[in-house]
Amino acid sequence: MITLEFKLKGRETQYRIVDEMIRTFQFVRNKCLRLWIDGRNVKLSEVNAEATKIRHNLEFPWAGKLESSAAQAASERAMSAIRRFYDNCKAKVPGKKGFPKFQKNNRSVEYKVAGWKLSSDRKRITFTDKFKAGTFKLVGSYDLNFYALKAIKRVRIVRRSDGYYCQFCIAVERNISIAPTGKCLGIDLGLSKFYTASDGSTVENPRHLRKAEKALKRAQRRVSSKFRTHKKQGEKVKQSNNYKKACRRLGKRHLTVQRRRKDFVVKTAKALLESSDFIAYEKLNVKNLVKNHKLSKSISDAAWTQFTGWIERYGMLYKRPVVAVLPQYTSSDCSGCGTRVKKSLSVRTHVCPKCSLVIDRDENAALNILVKGLNRAGMALNLSTPGHGGINASGQTNLCLLDENLSDKLTE
Repeated sequence: MITLEFKLKGRETQYRIVDEMIRTFQFVRNKCLRLWIDGRNVKLSEVNAEATKIRHNLEFPWAGKLESSAAQAASERAMSAIRRFYDNCKAKVPGKKGFPKFQKNNRSVEYKVAGWKLSSDRKRITFTDKFKAGTFKLVGSYDLNFYALKAIKRVRIVRRSDGYYCQFCIAVERNISIAPTGKCLGIDLGLSKFYTASDGSTVENPRHLRKAEKALKRAQRRVSSKFRTHKKQGEKVKQSNNYKKACRRLGKRHLTVQRRRKDFVVKTAKALLESSDFIAYEKLNVKNLVKNHKLSKSISDAAWTQFTGWIERYGMLYKRPVVAVLPQYTSSDCSGCGTRVKKSLSVRTHVCPKCSLVIDRDENAALNILVKGLNRAGMALNLSTPGHGGINASGQTNLCLLDENLSDKLTE
């Protein structure tokens, strides 16, 4: 499944209709969730059927404008939130289990195989439900003529600060074969360096949010200065057009930071998988790490979870093994002899008193992560690992050559 995105070009009146479609989609989703919250022992099939009842309910005549497949997609979103909550409860996830919440600011509406129609040249899309949004021009670098109409399983309209976008979810198989490199890498994520690999290579942390922080604060001050306060308690005050413009400018600046961060993460993950046959990375619990108020902004700006997620995606695409290991003691254990050397976060050099190994702290952790990943891969393949503590980091390349089908077996 791949997703192709285009920008929608239309009239201002069409955009207002799209906003109404998004609000109706949110209404149906929240109503389905309300049925599950208020009822006892409500089955998910009943939640799914609630979307059809809402469309035919005379109390909500505007809900009937929404196409039936879009209403089903709204109920599926509610069911997805409910299933996630049940799964977290069964897995006994520590802390909050993610109880489903009502959406207040939904930004998308989703259609299945009905409710939309592409033009003959595949450069325009028409939405055929009762909202009558009309025809929009698709602006993008992709060509939909390469794909059959039956392969398009979902069409999604997404509202962002700089306009409206249309996403096509297409069911296709991607077979990409690249030559093996015979190289294995362990990745240690950090803040001073974005990551340090077991071969000593590093990538600088771009710090997109920090670089744009001055401009973001200036845009935020403009929003605050144009906000009209309430004169009386409970009285609603209509905000000016200048306030709305300031909000859009602020949203565009945040969107620019988000896109720069994603672009960097995707390109870095792709380069890693193309240059190595095996990747081991530390599985960090970012949810707990951001509780440190001194480092929370830098941790969020680094986007470690997004980066590791793209590593896994490219690993599946290129059919190369990617292993996540626990980060405990990777920085304190010596990669040469295994001696545990305790050190504070400010100490950036690992000095082993037993084997006299002097190495960068992050590179030492990357070597330990590689060893843990190779041991786990060996256990998955039922490989015998000689010596105390399993495979040594110095033999990393040889393990990749133990089995020609290592990638295929680990990705099955």
